[in-house]
Amino acid sequence: MSERRARIWAGIDAGKGHHWAAVVDETGATLWSKKTADDESAILTALSEILELGDEVHWAVDISGTSSALLLALLAAHGQRAVYVPGRTVNRMSGAYRGEAKTDARDAYVIAETARHRRDFATIGVPAQLAADLALLTAHRSDLVADRVRMINRLRDVLTGVFPALERAFDYSAHKGALVLLTGYQTPAAIRRRGRARLTAWLANRAVRGADVVATTALEAARAQQTALPGEDVAAQIVADLAARILALDGRLKRIDKQIRETFRSHPRAEIIESLPGMGPILGAEFVVAAGDLTAYADAGHLASAAGLVPVPRDSGRRTGNLHRPKRYSRRLRRVFYVSAQTSVIREGPNRDFYLKKRGEGCKHVQAVIALARRRASVLWALLRDGRVFTSAPPVTQAA
Repeated sequence: MSERRARIWAGIDAGKGHHWAAVVDETGATLWSKKTADDESAILTALSEILELGDEVHWAVDISGTSSALLLALLAAHGQRAVYVPGRTVNRMSGAYRGEAKTDARDAYVIAETARHRRDFATIGVPAQLAADLALLTAHRSDLVADRVRMINRLRDVLTGVFPALERAFDYSAHKGALVLLTGYQTPAAIRRRGRARLTAWLANRAVRGADVVATTALEAARAQQTALPGEDVAAQIVADLAARILALDGRLKRIDKQIRETFRSHPRAEIIESLPGMGPILGAEFVVAAGDLTAYADAGHLASAAGLVPVPRDSGRRTGNLHRPKRYSRRLRRVFYVSAQTSVIREGPNRDFYLKKRGEGCKHVQAVIALARRRASVLWALLRDGRVFTSAPPVTQAA
């Protein structure tokens, strides 16, 4: 332990409460292995001890999220760079070493050994302030959207048990007026007693568009059901509470969408990203977060491969040309390209023309959208490389 090595590899099994770090030399022998609390002073102490062991330290971690944020920031502050070793790789590499035990110390050792043998892992960069802000905002927005979907499903389920005709009458995920109606009236008898004229006025006072149509539709559903079902009063209270919470959640989503839009448009490449049809500020912000450092992609193929848009071969013996969908890619980055491609085919333009061309070649809808997403990845990479916005007509190539 007292002899200083020229090169060493430090593998860190990151966690919320603590990290376990293991250091190996060029022969694979363990030089240092300790448990370290996720605390600044504890991490700095371990960092100084590890740096004393070798002249050149290669760091590797298995988590690049919030659990390792403080650790990665401290490494970057001391001029150290870490690579990301996926958990799937660590799990498979564990079988190459003796024993079947599953401990943090063993995982840290496997991470260090994997980094020693392989040199193709991606380097983890500490995000800039703007990227960190967008990551937090987009993650929070995803949580709010998931909460909204859950509450709407619960509302429809409860409403089906007492008033199925009204549940079928509206699309509550996209109809604000229907949600406003449910905050005041949830049962057939209450809607019938109110009447069409007074219900229309009640909705109009709450700024509901098409109040007359909403009132008429609700009254028709109420007249179709004359029977009061068991549990109607309690269910009405639950429906009213859920409707009010969904409306409040919609207000929160509008505010966070505005914040994401303002933050994203302060990005130096926001205008280029948003110029691509179907790529609005929300998807643009998710692209910045999911793609990370854009200079890490050598060409458009690397960007498309990171998004899982490039098939990988599965050949064996005489079986060749057998392509299948990759398993290791960024799900978030794939979603950005897929959703933006699906949105871009709505309007006339080169994106819709390419989609229709693929459908004409016999591709199904999903296949055509994935093909379009792959093409858009190349276009976006070229736009970012050249520093220009998207135009329907290709740029004029000038002779040297």
